[in-house]
Amino acid sequence: MSLPSRATVIAKHHLAEALPRRWCHVQAVAAKARALKHLVGADGDVLEAAAWLHDIGYAPDIVDTGFHALDGARWLLRQGFQPRLASLVAHHSCASYEAEERGLKPALMTEFPLEQSPTSDALWFADMTTGPDGQDLTVDERLAEIRERYGPDDLVTRFWIKAEAPLREVVRRTEERLTA
Repeated sequence: MSLPSRATVIAKHHLAEALPRRWCHVQAVAAKARALKHLVGADGDVLEAAAWLHDIGYAPDIVDTGFHALDGARWLLRQGFQPRLASLVAHHSCASYEAEERGLKPALMTEFPLEQSPTSDALWFADMTTGPDGQDLTVDERLAEIRERYGPDDLVTRFWIKAEAPLREVVRRTEERLTA
């Protein structure tokens, strides 16, 4: 079974029934990542698998710390996935900012190296231009949706305020690659 196929089966098993709205988001992120494969060459399967698994840490049977990126990445390692895939999941969409808010940044940075590449950029782009129900959004619409969903005082809103500039840079780079 290919890496993306394995990731699809696992994501569906853990998210489809337990978190149907999250499952809609994940399916759309994976479809977008599949469409971006041409930007990352030989990393296409890794990108698609990371998209399928980027939110696996939300699954009720996987949650540990409550920080989905770290919980998912740790779980992926325990399941025998490659460290690089786990690191892409661990750091997706400015996760280090959320880790800092949660007091988990030392653990995240020690356990999982941060990759800055067209592959990680494409993953972040796919996630941050896809709404919670799988709809296409601009990054501005996605950030506004997050603020509205969580409210002004939530930890998630706080970390996104800090993460907006680097996130916008990743989206800009990916958009440039798409038009090149």
